[in-house]
Amino acid sequence: MKMKTLYSLSIILALSFSVVSFSKYESTDTKEHKSNTSIFYNSDNDAVKESVSNEFFKKYTDLKKYKSEVMSLYKNRTLGTIWFDEDEINEFGSVLYEKAKKTNDLVIPYQKEIDQLFDSSSENNISKTDADMLLSSLYVLYAKKSNSDKKKLSYDAMLKDFLNYSTIEEATAKVEDDGNLYDQYYKLQGVLKQYKKLEKSSKWKPIVAETPYKDLRPDAVSPTIAQVRTRLYLLGDLKQDSKSDFYDRELMDGVMKYKVRNGFKPNYILAEEHIKEMNIPVSDKVKTLMLNMERIRAISPELVNNDEYVLVNVPSYELIYVKNGKIELTSSVFVGSPLTKTTIFNGQIDRIVFSPYWTVPQSIVQNELRSKIAADPNYLAEKNMEMVNGQVRQKPGPDNSLGLVKFMFPNSDDIYMHDTPSKTLFDFEKRTFSHGCINVKMAKELAVAMLKDYPEWTQAKIDKAMEGKVESSFKLSKKVPIYITYFTSLVNENGQIGFFQDVYEKDAESAPQTALTVN
Repeated sequence: MKMKTLYSLSIILALSFSVVSFSKYESTDTKEHKSNTSIFYNSDNDAVKESVSNEFFKKYTDLKKYKSEVMSLYKNRTLGTIWFDEDEINEFGSVLYEKAKKTNDLVIPYQKEIDQLFDSSSENNISKTDADMLLSSLYVLYAKKSNSDKKKLSYDAMLKDFLNYSTIEEATAKVEDDGNLYDQYYKLQGVLKQYKKLEKSSKWKPIVAETPYKDLRPDAVSPTIAQVRTRLYLLGDLKQDSKSDFYDRELMDGVMKYKVRNGFKPNYILAEEHIKEMNIPVSDKVKTLMLNMERIRAISPELVNNDEYVLVNVPSYELIYVKNGKIELTSSVFVGSPLTKTTIFNGQIDRIVFSPYWTVPQSIVQNELRSKIAADPNYLAEKNMEMVNGQVRQKPGPDNSLGLVKFMFPNSDDIYMHDTPSKTLFDFEKRTFSHGCINVKMAKELAVAMLKDYPEWTQAKIDKAMEGKVESSFKLSKKVPIYITYFTSLVNENGQIGFFQDVYEKDAESAPQTALTVN
């Protein structure tokens, strides 16, 4: 799916470090650094362990009082680090960081330094050893705060319970339930890790299609098909690469998976635009992932705290409605054209209008209708329009450009959401047709869902209000936040990455290296 994408989230972060930064080892070479790190964790030489730990707690003095608990975590470990897989923070380190951030009243010493570990755009000089011990210190603080009922257990014993894969699955399941958009950051970070590895490999090669290009369909035979098969295998849409140049059932399933997660029309046709998308360099995908991670970090904390809101993501052309912290409804949308872009902003839905009039904007009257009205005196009547106080408006009805319901949220750009009679437009892959407003495919269903808390609005009353005869407006007693966002990559509820069209070319305008402050 596309923006459902937004709401199933787990926690993976990546960062590269130098191996050891203690001043007493500064003159040694790389091999000696690695050796000393190993000695620190695995050696029976207590003097070495004590020396290294003293250096750390001398540097991070506010953590010194937790020294015995922190060092107990390393006592019987056979691996060099707790929170790293090679040079990248592992899933458990990321889970710890996210859980600690969400623990009320937890004061975290050296918060800035720890945040840097999870900021892919941040340059820091924290060694891998220091980073691991900082996270171990964070673990002790988190355990003290959240596991008071287990205080009789040693921190080492508690760590064994924490470092259990079910912990990751439980955290992921919770995130999928509550739709926490912030956690999408960590999903993207996990994908970033995979794409960086793919970038370093020699497996990614451009697909060289036959010319002139002809759409590829099931049962076709072509050298291009074999290349597509390899690409989909590398991307995880196929479990194996048979190297076959025949468009078989296996490839059909892979193509469908690829298309759905990337927001393309779900069919088996491989058009030239799909080959071009597959040929986007991995380095560009890496930049896109980093940019969207930063966009997520800039999101207002209010979104995380709200248990009801509407979220529209322009690049994936999708809307979700969250109610009581759960996803209640998803719908396809179409948005403003590049010349009349839908504004990216937050608002509050305060009214639902049934069988609305459409007051035609003066810009449309001037640029599109004036000549038609002058050429045909009956034009307004034929279009169910009328002139009122010098303004052109379209009367309620099934052919009204706003459809049978609209959702109002005051804003300076006069943007709102509404139904549309042009349902066939939702079949297009690139859906930028409006003058800026958001056209919702399941507008009626959205209205029904939003009015569940209003007993007077029965299904029969809603149906009558949407007959298209008389405009009626209902003011919500509780305003519903709406967030219009611009994410060109997101991870769906199945853990699959989707890359969407940069319809307003905002990616090109942005700099992925710019660090944003964590809220």
